[in-house]
Amino acid sequence: MQIPYELTLGWRYTRAGRSTRRNGFISFISGVSMIGIALGVAALIIVLSVMNGFQKEVLDRMLAVVSHIELYAPGGGAMPDVNQRMAEVKRNPEVLGAAPFVASQALLARGEDMKGVMVRGIVPALEPQVTDLTNSALGAQGEALARLVPGDFGIVLGVELARNMGVRQGDKVTLVSPSGQVTPAGVVPRLKQMTVVGLFDSGHFEYDSSLAMLHIEDAQRIFRLEGPSGIRIKIAHMRDVRPVSRQLAAALGNDVVVRDWTQQNRTWFAAVQLEKRMMFIILTLIVAVAAFNLVSTLVMTVTDKRADIAILRTLGSSPRSIMGIFVVQGAMVGVIGTLSGLGLGMLVAYNIDVIVPALERLLQARFLPADVYIISRMPSDPQSGDIVPIAIISLVLAFVATLYPSWRASRVNPAEALRYE
Repeated sequence: MQIPYELTLGWRYTRAGRSTRRNGFISFISGVSMIGIALGVAALIIVLSVMNGFQKEVLDRMLAVVSHIELYAPGGGAMPDVNQRMAEVKRNPEVLGAAPFVASQALLARGEDMKGVMVRGIVPALEPQVTDLTNSALGAQGEALARLVPGDFGIVLGVELARNMGVRQGDKVTLVSPSGQVTPAGVVPRLKQMTVVGLFDSGHFEYDSSLAMLHIEDAQRIFRLEGPSGIRIKIAHMRDVRPVSRQLAAALGNDVVVRDWTQQNRTWFAAVQLEKRMMFIILTLIVAVAAFNLVSTLVMTVTDKRADIAILRTLGSSPRSIMGIFVVQGAMVGVIGTLSGLGLGMLVAYNIDVIVPALERLLQARFLPADVYIISRMPSDPQSGDIVPIAIISLVLAFVATLYPSWRASRVNPAEALRYE
C-alpha cells in the first residue's frame, strides 16, 4: 500500500530542517510549540485532577454528616406514618438505608457562653445505615452515639463547638428551645440541662462547629413534636442522587418534600462547579497560545519551502495537495504534543501522592500543613470526563492553527517562486 506523498512530506518537514541555520531555527520553533502544547495539556489534566480530588475529599467529609436524601412533611412539623414511608423508600433498589430524625435550631449555653446550634435527633441504632459519622466519632465505632439513651438527655457535640464553649465529655450544658412555654408571666423559653456524652469530628468545620445530636425521643420531648421531622436516606451511588430523588418523589406523592445533598449545599456545589469551569477555560488558553505558535512556525516553513512548493506544482500537484502537506505538518506537532501532554499529565496525576511528599522532603516544606488545612495531603482524582475533552480541544486547536498557513502555501505562484532560484 503506497503512502500518500502529502503524509510523507508533511512528516519530513516536521522532523527535518537542520541542514541550514534557518531550517534549524524553524525546527526549534516547531519543537517549542510541541512542548508548549504538551505542558498545557499536562497542566490541565493535573490541575483538574487535583480539583476533583479536593472535591471528592470535601464531599466525603460533608456526606459523613449530611445524608444523601432527606424527606420532610410539606408544612413542616412531624411527618405522619414514618414507618410506612420508610418501608416504601426501602423498596427502591438504590436505597441502602433509611432512618427517622428530628431537625431544629436552638441555643446551647454554658455559663455566659451561648451558641446557636443545629439540633438533630437521631436513632443511634439506625444512624450507621445513613451516615459514616460513626467511623469518625471520638470513641470506638460510634461509641459516642451509643451513649445517647432516651430519657437521660445526653448530647453529642462537634469538636469545634465543644472547644469554643470549653466543654468536655461529662460536662453539663443547657439547651434553649426556640418555642417558648406560655406562663402567667408571659412566654418563657424552655430550658433543658443536657449532659455531654461524647464528641465527634467529621473533618468539616461547618458541622463540627454547629451540630449537636441527641436521641430522637429526647428531641421530640424538648421541641414538643408528635413524631420525627422526616427521614434520612443513604443511596448506593451519591452521583445518582438526583434521579433517585425524582423516583422517590414520584413514588411517595405530593405529601412528601424530597431534598438531596446537592440542594442542601447548593451554594457550595455551584461554587465548586464554577471554579472548575473557570480553571478549565484559563488553562485552555495556555494550550491555545501554544497551538497558535504553529501559525508562525508554518508561515516560516511555507516561506522557506516556496521553491519546493513551486516544483511540486509544476510536477502536477494540486493546491489541495500542497495544503494537505502543511496541514499534516501542523497536525503532527499537535498530535505529538497532545499525546506527550496526556502521558505526562496522567503520570503525575496518578502518582501525585508520591511526587508531592518527595518535593516536600526535597524543599523542606509542607504544602498543606495539617494544623492549618483539613486535608493534609494532595488528593488527585483523574476522570475520563475531563481528560477526553482536553485531548479533543488540543487537537482541534492545533488543526485550526494550520489552516491559514496551509492555505497560503496552496496559493503560491510557481513562476513567481522560481523567478530568483
